[in-house]
Amino acid sequence: MKPGIFISLLTAATCLTALVLNGCTNRETPVSIGNREQILHRGIGAEPKDLDPHMVTGVTEFNIILGLLEGLVSQNPKDLSPIPGVAESWEEATNGLSYVFHLRKNAKWSNGDPVTAHDFIFSFKRCLSPKLGAPYAYMLYCLKNAEAYNKSTVTDFSQVGAKAVDDYTLTLDLASPTPYLLGLLGHHSWFPVHPPTLKKFGEEQPDSKWTKPTNFVGNGPFNLKTWDPDKQIIIEKSTNYWDREVVRLKEIHFYPIGDHKAEERSFRAGQLHVTETMPLDRVMFYRKHKPEFLRLDPYMGTYYYLLNVTRPPLDNVKVRQALAMAINRKNLTSYVTKGGETIALFFTPPDAAGYTCKSGFKEDVVMARNFLAEAGFPEGKDFPKIQLLYNTSDAHVRIAEAIQQMWKMNLNIDVELINMEWKVYIAATDALKYDIARAGWIGDYVDPNSFLDMWITGRGNNRTGWSNKEYDRLLAEAANEMDNNIRHDLFQKAEQILMAEMPIIPLYFYRSKHLINPSVQGWDPNILDIHPYKFVYLKP
Repeated sequence: MKPGIFISLLTAATCLTALVLNGCTNRETPVSIGNREQILHRGIGAEPKDLDPHMVTGVTEFNIILGLLEGLVSQNPKDLSPIPGVAESWEEATNGLSYVFHLRKNAKWSNGDPVTAHDFIFSFKRCLSPKLGAPYAYMLYCLKNAEAYNKSTVTDFSQVGAKAVDDYTLTLDLASPTPYLLGLLGHHSWFPVHPPTLKKFGEEQPDSKWTKPTNFVGNGPFNLKTWDPDKQIIIEKSTNYWDREVVRLKEIHFYPIGDHKAEERSFRAGQLHVTETMPLDRVMFYRKHKPEFLRLDPYMGTYYYLLNVTRPPLDNVKVRQALAMAINRKNLTSYVTKGGETIALFFTPPDAAGYTCKSGFKEDVVMARNFLAEAGFPEGKDFPKIQLLYNTSDAHVRIAEAIQQMWKMNLNIDVELINMEWKVYIAATDALKYDIARAGWIGDYVDPNSFLDMWITGRGNNRTGWSNKEYDRLLAEAANEMDNNIRHDLFQKAEQILMAEMPIIPLYFYRSKHLINPSVQGWDPNILDIHPYKFVYLKP
């Protein structure tokens, strides 16, 4: 063989080997380019329903809005303790019933307008507007007369406990002491919107076009650059943000990848820095072979099923109890989810600001069968076929299939599985057009109230049709109680009612599951899995 031919073949073989491993030309990936240029690539799961902070309810939407808008108070990325946001300081009255916030004079909207106390008052009024129908309006009910205004029993907003003393001073007067108020202010329902923009596009329209990239005006560390539905959303660093010198990322690219396997492949291909979650069957692989990419952290959230109590046979409490008791949660978490989740026999995650429910239900197949028989369906006979609805996700499919089999084996009933895209799923559950539907709830703030007040009659996130006057009374009493021990006792009684009537079926308490490239810095673990982007940067 001639030397030239040998060298050519050797070069070809070397290139082929390199191509198989890394690509012959050492082609850069979005992650490697992003590390150099400070562009974060993040998976967000589903396509967001909207980016209106007063109309969305999902984690997907919040993870984008977190970069676009900022409230009075922000959160420490390590422990979520309150830190200054638009308000540079505040004072609390000794009775815990009023606060004064002093806004910074260099806070601006992305179009250069100053952010004022009047903007916040406009935004609170909008969120509470009965015409808008904000699902999270109840998050503002701690304000004096806010609930009455939202329910139209008070029609003059000047009676609500939120006032702009001047352009840069805001007061909040509370209906009752709210020890978690500063944490509450970090929720998107309290975020401001730009009044001139909302007035232009319809301030009380749920489907207003103000959130389109060409229209969006925000006050956060990033601006909305592009939104290509089902493909990509890009936000870019704002030149008008008051704390822009701290912000190191230049852009964040969000990818709605509902298929967890496809998202994991994108991560391996260097297309994502952070995944929204990961395939259940890949957790053990990463634990064993690539632990540097795996992040499994405690997460203050519950995975559960909604039950539409307005539809037979789910209007029968014994049927609901039978369904809840016939599930083997240990098998579910050990062999299906595999992420170190703990089983849930009550709704509020344990040790929520010192509170843990003492009156959960128990798994008992024999008792479940007895309850089903007492409801008129002995051994599942004549039980109508019902549907279990879930939004598109490999994890939701596998969990639903496992529970479908448990119900068939333990109760001899048939359940049809129905898969829906996220927006359609939200619309169906909002309209009570379902039998059973999967759901997940992550605490909006670190307090048991965040989990229990959503089941009060008529609340925007109570998508079950369930109502209980005693439950409502206990939560109302807890809202007016300053003594934390008494508050927790009231929560115990309320959760006991919730678990006895079972409009929901708790399954397990979450752990956040992400794949994260080691180049991502400032992504500190915390129990709400909230990561303010102004503190995140990429290490080349």
